Amino acid sequence: MNKKQMFSVGSFGLVIIVFIILTWMPNRAISNFDKIRPTLFVHGYKGTENSFGFMLQRFEHEYKWGNKALIYYVTKQGEVKKYYPRLGEEKPLYVQVIFEDNRASFDMTSSWLANVLKDMQQTYGVDDVNIVGHSMGGIVSLEYIKQFQGKSYPSVHKFVAIGSPFDGIYSEKYFQINHDPAAIDLRPDSKALQHLRDRSFPKHTEVLSISSTGDAIAVPESVHALRNIVPHQQLTEIVINDRRLGHSDLHESRKVDRYIYEFLWQDQVQ
Repeated sequence: MNKKQMFSVGSFGLVIIVFIILTWMPNRAISNFDKIRPTLFVHGYKGTENSFGFMLQRFEHEYKWGNKALIYYVTKQGEVKKYYPRLGEEKPLYVQVIFEDNRASFDMTSSWLANVLKDMQQTYGVDDVNIVGHSMGGIVSLEYIKQFQGKSYPSVHKFVAIGSPFDGIYSEKYFQINHDPAAIDLRPDSKALQHLRDRSFPKHTEVLSISSTGDAIAVPESVHALRNIVPHQQLTEIVINDRRLGHSDLHESRKVDRYIYEFLWQDQVQ
């Protein structure tokens, strides 16, 4: 066999190996998602990959609590794109959801979240998830729970809301700066928030709400409005008494990390 033939055979073999890896990775994820309930992390208003990025780095690399299995990126047109950071480890699996349009309405964003969960169901056989949402991410996750789950979409086993203003944002100065569809929905008297309160909450979903006395955006009074939505026997509330712990600081707090861990995975992670 001459060098040219050897190169051709080698190149063909490399193509086959790459094809096997790309085909094998999603299939490997299917079996892992079957064994371990994935947890989605949903950022809030104007959020980016950094909103939960550092928390997930701590969970994975510092605490060794699990691994970031998937990243879903949703375009402004609602197209779902996904990336496979790590798919193989059999431990709590994290799925980060990032919306390109991070100022869209509650209804639009929750429908994009539903697209993500539908893809997880169809591709990986996922029928049951946990969700962690920060700020408006908690609100649109609640909208998903009320509007979509149980209607051919995955159900939510446990839901964590971090600094989510379920009665809206009380500061009028906030709306002098922000005027987009999400800001309209975040007003205390908005139709979107009223619609969120009007419908019943499923009996099987457990909820943890975390807030801080230092949060000037999601003040405790607005966060506590969740009591009017979720039955008391399904709701656990934690208010961190720390004036230095602001709205965006919540997803950078190791104390918040621990509360999430204890609620979601304490019986799973050694």
